[in-house]
Amino acid sequence: MKHSPYQVSACTIAGSDSGGGAGIQADLHSFADFGVHGCTVITALTAQNSTGIEQVTRTPLSQLQAELRAVFSDLQPAAVKLGMLVDTETIECVARALQKQAAAVVCDPVMVATTGQRLLDKSALDALRALLPRVDLLTPNTHEAGLLTGVKIAAAADVQAAARQLLATGVRAVLITGGHLLSAANCCDDFYLDGTQHFWLRSPRQRTPHSHGSGCTLSAAIAAALARGYAIADALVLAKMYLNKGLARARSFGRGPGPVAHTGWPDDLQYLPRLYRELPGYRELPGPNAASHFPRCEHSPLGLYPVVDSVDSLQRVLAAGVKTVQLRVKFATEMALRTSVQQAVELQRRYQAQLFINDHWALAIEYGAYGVHLGQEDLDSADLEAIAAAGLRLGVSNHAWYEIARAHAIAPSYMALGPVFETTTKQMRFDPLGISQLAEWVRLLQPAYPTTAIGGINRSNAAAVAATGVGSIAVVRAITEADNLAQAVSGLNSALAGVGAPESN
Repeated sequence: MKHSPYQVSACTIAGSDSGGGAGIQADLHSFADFGVHGCTVITALTAQNSTGIEQVTRTPLSQLQAELRAVFSDLQPAAVKLGMLVDTETIECVARALQKQAAAVVCDPVMVATTGQRLLDKSALDALRALLPRVDLLTPNTHEAGLLTGVKIAAAADVQAAARQLLATGVRAVLITGGHLLSAANCCDDFYLDGTQHFWLRSPRQRTPHSHGSGCTLSAAIAAALARGYAIADALVLAKMYLNKGLARARSFGRGPGPVAHTGWPDDLQYLPRLYRELPGYRELPGPNAASHFPRCEHSPLGLYPVVDSVDSLQRVLAAGVKTVQLRVKFATEMALRTSVQQAVELQRRYQAQLFINDHWALAIEYGAYGVHLGQEDLDSADLEAIAAAGLRLGVSNHAWYEIARAHAIAPSYMALGPVFETTTKQMRFDPLGISQLAEWVRLLQPAYPTTAIGGINRSNAAAVAATGVGSIAVVRAITEADNLAQAVSGLNSALAGVGAPESN
């Protein structure tokens, strides 16, 4: 969701880049693009341009302490980004200040410049490792991860081993960026690990020499998203999308490599990373607007999309003229479930409808259903290749940015977005999206993916939902509890088409 600017602040503790491409300057650009007020604690002044670094002057300790006091005593940043920390004294001074703060801390362990000049004393490595238990997210590239762990990183397995070693130091989470690790897939693969989950973020490699400040930009964007209240997995996806676009739009401003571009809030699907639990085999990624793994639906947009829990209800909505419907049976014996799916598919054929079976993908394949709908928790266990091989369509539920990135990796037939409003039909782990967030995701995903909105939608709010451009609304109680089914279907279709005013409750 886009936010009004400067409702919260974040602080960057890093070096100043006189060329404007990295360090404090890149961080402030990133903070501003994410609508976050930026505070600064400058650890060093560098004299540099696009061709290299001429001189580095460490901030005197008394000045550094005064900057830290000034920022933390008054401005209360919600997140802190750590960049160039120079030496042991600087690190220890920053560490003491951070112990008294509750802010989320993102650390980009800047050690060596692209030109090869060392930006962190060798003797300061132990001090940096001692700081890590106060860090919420460490974002080294593969070279920096190797220096911190001693692991020689040449393949994906080495990345995972280094991440485990770093996590053992006490840091809460690690993102090892893969821009320096070449793969046969022409991709950039970043690996995330915390105490409960791990995943890879894969993006097409942006082939550009203009990447100055990429590590600073990524870590600052993550910190800004955390300051805005996003969960860490969502912050990673947003920041990676932001960096990908910045690299694609980068240009030179001097004789050497140029800086990453700062292009505003991330909102372009072609730069959205794909999230995988395990790194897939090295293959070329599909084009930026390709949703080709699963076939498209014939009736698209999907329109009114009732979700029913029985064959009787299914027959009623199909008889009322609905073309897309989902059968969601949660509690039934194996025999009863099998019978329900078989009968539902018979109705699908009779009414030439698009029938999606919720969760039970094997039965959907066996009886020839039109498609399968899966929640995110089912993606780990479902045989997606079998579903695709059978020619079934696939819909996937999405509640958060990282889930959209995961669904994007699968390239389903449609994306379901919700809950839009509060709902009592099931216990939800996520707060309602609201109209604004729904509209943002619809703009991001269409036309590559048809979208449907779900969660608390009824006749009184359906028109507002339809105004986002979503093209389809999935409803449960608005249909199953309707006194007059034909009237309910007609009213919801009218609202979806923008005809007439919504009725009052």
